[in-house]
Amino acid sequence: MNTRTTPTPARRALVTGASSGIGAATVRRLRADGWDVVATARRADRLADLARETGCAVVPADLTEEDDVAALVAEVRAGGPLHSLVNNAGGALGADTVEHGRVEDWRRMYEINVLATLRLTQELLPDLRASGAGDVLVVSSTAALDTYPGGGGYVAAKHAERAIATTLRLELVGQPVRVLEIAPGMVRTEEFALNRLGDEEAAAKVYEGVAEPLLAEDVADAIAWALSRPHHVNVDLMVLRPRAQASNTVLARDR
Repeated sequence: MNTRTTPTPARRALVTGASSGIGAATVRRLRADGWDVVATARRADRLADLARETGCAVVPADLTEEDDVAALVAEVRAGGPLHSLVNNAGGALGADTVEHGRVEDWRRMYEINVLATLRLTQELLPDLRASGAGDVLVVSSTAALDTYPGGGGYVAAKHAERAIATTLRLELVGQPVRVLEIAPGMVRTEEFALNRLGDEEAAAKVYEGVAEPLLAEDVADAIAWALSRPHHVNVDLMVLRPRAQASNTVLARDR
């Protein structure tokens, strides 16, 4: 009697913002878990390094550019079925008050956090639906849940990004697509605070005295866990904070 079984094809994910931080950590974790992964970000050199390290496929793209998004979607489709879209690309610019915030910064944050997520989700929803067990996972932030001084632009963008997830979940009810959200608090990565503040000393002070901020790997672990649940289980919202952080503004610092 032939007892051979046909191997189950690996699930396939697209991870955005994959050149550093949470995105790169998520690619590493999903590859370690046996996923086929397409990694995308603007910086081709970093993606090439990640591909050599993990064996992932890479497609350099700027998700604020429609032509880049179209080319990315075409390459993803050419590679086979897609099961999960991890919308991780985003970021913050500045820490100005609402009164003094730069409109250009607010616009850019809206483009990279909200419109990039919207564009790619719209383009790939048919593919995720066709997979029979698709996932739209949004990496938002605790900034999507509450406000804090100096965070107006980022807070507004992340609230809007969260609204995509919560609305889409209502619109897709009964269809074979989950909509999941992971909302991290303070995560110490090599670039987030630096890109926001533009100064290494100022960026270091964000984490100064905070015992064990979250790491990118902690968030990647949560993403991998949520995606690995049986498909009838939807992780609507998972909030992650370090123990030293009680809210967006309440932190335990040792000095």
